[in-house]
This record gives sequence, C-alpha cells and structure tokens, in this order.
Amino acid sequence: MLVRGAVQGVGFRPFVYRLARELQLRGWVNNTSHGVVIEAEGAEERVRELMLRLDSEKPALAYIQSLEPTLLEPAGYTDFEIRESDSDGRPSAVVLPDIAMCPECLRELTDPSNRRYRYPFTNCTHCGPRFSIMESLPYDRARTTMKLFAMCPSCLREYEDPSDRRFHSQPNACPACGPQVELWDEQGRAVSREDDAIETAVEQIRDGRIVAVKGLGGFHLMVDAHNDRAVGRLRERKHREEKPFALMFPTLETLEAEAHVTDLERRLLKSPESPIVLLRKHSPGSLSDLVAPANPYIGAMLPYTPLHYLLVHDLGIPVVATSGNLSDEPICTDEREALIRLKDIADCFLVHNRPIRRHVDDSIVRIVLGREFVVRRARGYAPWPVRIREDSGPVVLGVGAHLKNTVAVSTGGDAYLSQHIGDLETETAYQAFREATEQLAGLYELTPTHAACDLHPDYLSTRWAQRSGLPVTTVQHHYAHILACMAENEVDGPCLGISWDGTGYGTDGTIWGGEFLRVSNLSFERAGYFRTFLLPGGDQAVREPRRSALGLLFELFRTRCRTLDCAAIRAFSDAELDVLLAAMDRGATGVRTSSVGRLFDAAASMMGLRQRIRFEGQAAMELEFVLDEASATRFPMDIRAEDSAYIVDWEPAVHALLDAIRCHTSLPDISAGFHLALVHAAVEVARKVGEEKVILSGGCFQNRYLLEQLVQALRKSGFRPYWHQRIPTNDGGIALGQVVAARQILQREAIHVSRSSR
Repeated sequence: MLVRGAVQGVGFRPFVYRLARELQLRGWVNNTSHGVVIEAEGAEERVRELMLRLDSEKPALAYIQSLEPTLLEPAGYTDFEIRESDSDGRPSAVVLPDIAMCPECLRELTDPSNRRYRYPFTNCTHCGPRFSIMESLPYDRARTTMKLFAMCPSCLREYEDPSDRRFHSQPNACPACGPQVELWDEQGRAVSREDDAIETAVEQIRDGRIVAVKGLGGFHLMVDAHNDRAVGRLRERKHREEKPFALMFPTLETLEAEAHVTDLERRLLKSPESPIVLLRKHSPGSLSDLVAPANPYIGAMLPYTPLHYLLVHDLGIPVVATSGNLSDEPICTDEREALIRLKDIADCFLVHNRPIRRHVDDSIVRIVLGREFVVRRARGYAPWPVRIREDSGPVVLGVGAHLKNTVAVSTGGDAYLSQHIGDLETETAYQAFREATEQLAGLYELTPTHAACDLHPDYLSTRWAQRSGLPVTTVQHHYAHILACMAENEVDGPCLGISWDGTGYGTDGTIWGGEFLRVSNLSFERAGYFRTFLLPGGDQAVREPRRSALGLLFELFRTRCRTLDCAAIRAFSDAELDVLLAAMDRGATGVRTSSVGRLFDAAASMMGLRQRIRFEGQAAMELEFVLDEASATRFPMDIRAEDSAYIVDWEPAVHALLDAIRCHTSLPDISAGFHLALVHAAVEVARKVGEEKVILSGGCFQNRYLLEQLVQALRKSGFRPYWHQRIPTNDGGIALGQVVAARQILQREAIHVSRSSR
C-alpha cells in the first residue's frame, strides 16, 4: 500500500515497523518519492487491522492524505524490515516543516547524566530541523545538510534500534559526531567553542552587546530586552526606526509576567510550530519601551531549538530576537555571509557548522475569533501543501506580489506555498526570491509549464515571470486574494469576495483596494467598490498618511480644504499646500484609488495619530490600537448603484469624523465609529449582491477588531463568512491565489478550444 501525506521525518516508518511486528506481519516499509510504501503479508484480518490502525495510532506530527491499497500474491517474506529509501520517480511526498524541540529532548538537554547534556543540536523523530536542511526527497540523511556528519557508533545504534525514538531520525547527532558551535569576533576569529561559546555569548548579551546567533533557518540578532541602550543601538544599526521587535522568553512564566496569555495563546506558544504570537502586554512592564514603541502588543515566542533554550535559560531574561538582516533584506543563513552583511550591526557571532539549505524566518500568529491566524507563514508551517480543487492540470508557478512575497507551485491536486521571502525592495531580496522559486520547484523535481503573476507591470516578480520563457497568466491582485482564501477553506463559487488592502493594480488601470468581487468557479466580476479619491504624489502617499487625508478632503472641499481645522491639514506647510492643491486642482498629480487601506491612513491622519509612517501599515495599526470596544456610534456611509456595480461612498463618514473631532469626541470612539462604518457598508453590499458565502481577504483584515466585527455582523445577517487561518490574509497568500486562478483560466481556455473543435 502507498501512504501519502506528512509521513516522512515524523517517525512513521518505525511506527509501521513496530505495529507490523506486533501483528505478526511480514514484509517491509520504505520511503519513496511519493510517500511511504508498505508491503505487509499475513492473515487477512491482521492486514486489515494494520490499515485501520495506521491512521488512528499514527505519530502525532504525521497526517495521512491518502492510503492506496493493492492486493498482491504472497511473496513468502520471513520477517518485517525497514528497507532503504527508493528515490525513483518525481517526488510527491509532503515535506515536513521544521519542528520545535520536544519534551523528551528537553529532558535530555537538561540532564547532567545524559550524553546529550547541553548539546545544542539534540533532536529525534519527534522534533528538529526538516525543511531548512532538506536538499531533495525522499527524506534521508544523505539528502540533507546533515550528510556532512557521520554518526558515531552510539548514534548509529539508536538510529538502527526499532525501540528507540531516534530510530531512523535523519538529523540524529551528539557531541561526539554532530555539529558544534563557536563564538566569532567581528573579524570571524573563533574566540570560544562548544559550551564555552554559549556562556560567552550570554555574557556579551548581559553586557549590552548585540549578538548574531545562527539558528535553525537563519540568524537572529539578540540583545537584552530590558536594556534601552542596547535596544536603541540595535534599532539604529539595523535601520529599523519603530517597527516592533520580536522577543524570546526563557519560560512561559517569564512571558506571562509581561503579557496577557490566554489558554489558546499558551497552546500556540508551546505547539510544535512554536511561532511568534502577538500578545497584549501588561502596562507597566519591565521591557524596554523601544521594543515595540507606541504599541500595546508584543510579538513573543519561546525557545524552539536546544541552542536557543540554552542561551535564554542561561540568561534568565527575555531577549530581542529579530531577524538577522538589515531592514528590507532577507535573513542571513551563512556565517561567512553574515560577517559581511551584519558587520555593522553585530558585535559578535554565535555560529555553527550545520549548513542551512534555505532561509526560514519565524512565523507570526495571533488568535482571532478563537482560532490561529497566521500573519507570516514560515518556520513550522511552510511548506505544508494546500489542497486545490483540480486533481490534475499543468504545473503552475505563482510568483506572488511585491510585498510580503511568497511563491507557490502546483502539482496534481496540491499547491505548495513557500516560506515568507519578504519585500522585493533590494537586490538581495530579489536574489532570495529567485533562489526560493528555484528551490521550491526543485525540491519536488517539478518543471513548471506556466507562470502566474500579478497584473501590476512594475512588480519585480511580474517582470521575472515575463522573462522566464514560460507562458504567463496575469492575475488581478484582489481576485488572487479571494481565491487563496477559497482554496484554504475549500470553498467553491459562486460567492462574494470582499478584498480590502492598500494597493492592487486594477483591470481598468487604476489602483484598487476596496473591492467586492462576485466570484464563480472560473472567473469574477467587480460587483462593487469604494468611491475613489486622489492620492497626491502616488507612492509617496503610501508613506505619508497626511497625503491620503488631503486627497480625501480635496474630493469633498476642493481647495477650500486648506481652511479646515484638522490635524492632516496642519501637517503640511503653507508652501506644500500651495503646490499640492494647485496640482490636484488642475489634475496634474496623483492617481485615483478605491483603497480601504488608504482610508485607514486618512482617518489616522485626520485624527492626529500618524502623518508619516516608518513601516507598512503603521497608521492603520495605531487606529486599531486606540479602539474602545465598549460603545460607539457608527459613522454613516452611502451605497448607490452605478454601472452594474455598487459604490460605497465614504463622504458621510468623513463628515461625521470631522464633526466628532470638532466636538472633541474621544479618539477611541472616533476609531470605533469609523471601523463600524466599514462593517455596516460591507454587510449592506453583501445583502444587495445576495451570495450566501462571503470570503474575506486582504491586508486590512489583519485588523482583529475589523475582522471579528464583520464576521459577527455577517453571521447575524444570515451569511456564511470565511476568512484566512493558516495562509496569510496579506500579500503572503497571493501566490496561492495566482496558482488557483491560472489553473482555472487554463481550464476555461481548454473547454473553449474543445467546444470550438466540435
């Protein structure tokens, strides 16, 4: 029988071996490129029992996608064995993500009598590196970066012992035969090794220095999270002015001293995925205010590798554990590369000699509507596949968007989404994109026959697709958002897709971002959108919310808007207003947009919260942070039909917001009034369109209050809302939607050709 799914790297073959021996069956089990093959010979009822127990008793980290039995003639086996892996054929087995350290390995790590005491690369079949070290399928040591380390006799005995939890554990190692750590100075000279290196790194962090730590999927930059001066130096050197830093805490107890942690958040922190979890922090707390300036949340995680555990437990305090890179660059994975790219940031480097095959950042998750909600999908989640409806079709490579880029590739009925790559703003980021594209297809030995990209002609990912030599399908940005959410939730059309974000290139050449799309199984139409307004300065308005506000106010008051007593107007000098208003009045500047993301920016600017941003989404985040959920009056919005589409007109809401500011209404109530206006408008458009299934996607739905209020309102009105959980609602999910769209478009074209040829 062939077992497909996540059945390699999770102790599945040892599990099958033990179960078959218990049932007195004979035969063999092995890994193949397609999954795990089991040939079991014995009494019919015992073979049937084996099949039933495979799913009910499988290892905790395994999941069985399909089990395909075949009846064979008896072969006369005399025993049951684990055979060498078979690498013939194109790989289709599921690649397992990297897994956090398990409790058994933690006990060994902290037991002075154990031979792996304080060994920073302890792992077993239940935990450890997978995706970050894999070179090809099937999953065997010789196909990982651990091939450089020959197992010592003791490790080999464990590896070959069916009763040991390290039976066929591919990254198995110990201090005698496995990777080792060193501490390097800024010149790359080793100043200490093994446990001394860890102890010295701890001393460096205590002394306020910045230590670059090579971890599982790349480098972290670590400093004492209590030390204002150290955190400030890291911000200055990393060129990261205000964007929050991630934190790593020694224990759950030390974390709970700094933040509110619910039962669901606690489970997530201790899960095999072990992501960064967004938590509301206590006020006051002992953390440096520079960790997350003007932000009531922190991004916190627990140590997920033995090396991280030893570091932060020896320290006994939380540390900043931010990606080892300059802002807008991919994370460093190689120690020699880190010496060059991080030389102006880190004071020293804690490195090791296990190569990292591919960069894998920490995932970011928050709890929304009682479920996990992945904001950044990387370690612990990538490259889990997403089941797509078409069981066959061309191999499509989706190259994603420009920001929060990921790539995806389809094979059979699955789509594999890469780890988070990042914003394609620099040459190093673009190089990481090209490498990830090659590696994802190469891991499964796939040769894409088609590429799918965004409609925006200036995205670097779009340009790459156009130069790839493959037939290219361009996919509208917001349609891709909706299809990604539909695929994740296994929802078919027809449905209404509500896609709200900052920027997306529309089919009419304008900038979309407040879209209502009626989606069938093969296409979409624009059922509605927000009234457009001018963005003076175009892309510059994305970085300056005051410009979004000015464009909005200009639509209502024309040049008279300069006389308004409003924080957004006061944010400009008279000279700036003269130039911008004159240019807008004669139609000489800016682009028009329907973007809800820019509406959030405009509201934040008019309320005096933020006029210029230091990172994407900052103004919208601060508008969410001031919310008071207790009570608020919803601002009005109008909806009118125009050219077979519904137009959501924000004008009444803007007037209400300005009136509230003049009346000195509290900022929390103004923010809630604005949010609830958006919720009400969405429900009203849904009523007019009349589709029961409503799909919510786009970066604006990272706003927990907006998403929760809208889901509740839709349900109350009789709709069935769907939203993202394990695929990011932001542009990190675009590549998946592109793959689905291209498959549908190619299917539609094939149907058309077939009918035409009759």
